[in-house]
Amino acid sequence: MKAAVIVFPGSNCDRDMAVAFEQAGFDVEMVWHKDTALPSGIDMVGVPGGFSFGDYLRCGAIAANAPIVRDVKAFADKGGYVLGVCNGFQVLTETGLLPGALLRNSELKYICRTVGLKVEGDSIFTSAYQTGEEIALPIAHHDGNYHADDATLDLLEGEGRVAFRYTDNPNGSARDMAGILSANRRVLGMMPHPERASEAAHGNEDGARLFANLTSALTTA
Repeated sequence: MKAAVIVFPGSNCDRDMAVAFEQAGFDVEMVWHKDTALPSGIDMVGVPGGFSFGDYLRCGAIAANAPIVRDVKAFADKGGYVLGVCNGFQVLTETGLLPGALLRNSELKYICRTVGLKVEGDSIFTSAYQTGEEIALPIAHHDGNYHADDATLDLLEGEGRVAFRYTDNPNGSARDMAGILSANRRVLGMMPHPERASEAAHGNEDGARLFANLTSALTTA
């Protein structure tokens, strides 16, 4: 399996994501934001966390217009798998690959701590866990407050596209949503960082299960 991790100016979780993919058995290529095409043979694209372009304008807005993102969007539109974490989630909403927007945290403070999550939606990204299982992953964001209009929130819930919910909402996200899926379930955006819980030194390995399952699931897809 082969994964591409996109690198923007201001990314700070790109290497963490690459290591998590590598530990799960992927060959990883780092792809610079000014590139115009993904490498050939890519099975998965990772859009990492950080502060792309300094979070100027809106978080993820400038990155969403980078040359490589046009090809990421084309890859997703053809049914490719994309994982966007934290700032990567913000980028995916700005591209329209996922609905809604990430607003300033409800208490207007940067939050950095481990939080509880409940696993929900059925997808390649969640099938390593039991539905309803509670896991723990770190968050580190200032603008992680997920919002959409009621019709969109109802649609996400009605179609089973809520991948993860906070067990104790830290940022004001609508209906406790921490991660959501595209209509075809091949694009996941989530604010918590699974790559920061992917080895024993991190304190837990709940995130490692997500990455490990991607390898086996894509091999048999």
